[in-house]
Amino acid sequence: MRRSTAAVVTATAIALILPATTAAAAHTASAPGFLAPADLPPHPSSDWYAGEVTAGTPDPLPFCYGQALPGATSQHREFWTDLDAGARQVTVVEKDGASAQRLADLLHRAVKQCAARTEAQYPDVDATGRSLGRVKVEEGARLYGVQVDTEHTRDIHLFSVGRDGRTVTVVQWGRMGQFKDAPVAAFRETARTSVAKLH
Repeated sequence: MRRSTAAVVTATAIALILPATTAAAAHTASAPGFLAPADLPPHPSSDWYAGEVTAGTPDPLPFCYGQALPGATSQHREFWTDLDAGARQVTVVEKDGASAQRLADLLHRAVKQCAARTEAQYPDVDATGRSLGRVKVEEGARLYGVQVDTEHTRDIHLFSVGRDGRTVTVVQWGRMGQFKDAPVAAFRETARTSVAKLH
C-alpha cells in the first residue's frame, strides 16, 4: 500500500491520510455498506485506493471527532491517494434510532467545535470551521469543514455525519489546501452516497 507524504498538523490528522494497518476485515452480509473509492471526490492527478472494512475504532483516533466514538461498536475503512489526499469512513450501529440520533448529534458537535479545540490545544495553529449545510437522504447528513493553518502547512478537512435508522456514519476527507480548494459539491454527493449505501 502507498502512504501519503503530505505534512499535516496533528497525529490524528496524519492518521487520516494513511492506509489502515490494523485488524482483519469485519464485513458480514448484515453489516452496513461502505463507500467505494469511486464514491469519493475525484482527485485531479491520482486514483483513490481503499483498505478493508475493519472492526473497531481507528487507531490513532480520527481528527476532530475521535473522542466521541464508541469503540467496540465501530467499523471503519481507510482511503488514500498517491499524493496529498486521504479519507476515512467510520460507521456505528446503535441499539435503536433514538440512540443513533444522540450519537449523530454528539459527533456533529465534536466536529463543529473542532476548530476551537484545535486552537486551544495548539496555540501556534490557526483553525477555522465552517458549516456546509445538510443533505437530504434517509434521516439526513450534516456537512462541516475545518481549515488548519500552521507556519509551514495549510490543510482542509471535510466531514459528513449522517444517519439511516439506528446506523450512523462519518465521512472525513482531507488534503493540503484551504476552503477554496475543497470539492464541496462532490463531497456532498459522497455524503449522500455514504448514507444511501448503509442499508
